[in-house]
Amino acid sequence: MNDLRAERLQVMLSPEELSAVDDFRFRHRMPTRAAAVREILKLGLAAAGVDAKAGVKSSDFGVFGRGPEGHTPDTPNGNAED
Repeated sequence: MNDLRAERLQVMLSPEELSAVDDFRFRHRMPTRAAAVREILKLGLAAAGVDAKAGVKSSDFGVFGRGPEGHTPDTPNGNAED
């Protein structure tokens, strides 16, 4: 397995969503559904203005701020720092 693809993501799709993925796949002559989904994600992230090039860590897009040891430590009032 490619080291850059070490994580598995399972997604449940409706029949209509799966048909749209397959239509995209065949229209763009992609070898697998996984390749089509990766391309759709790349296009969607680019449309949203997110730079998802190689070397960008998924933690760069996280909801919570992270310090060197994981989540940002709590402040004295109990809230995470911004």
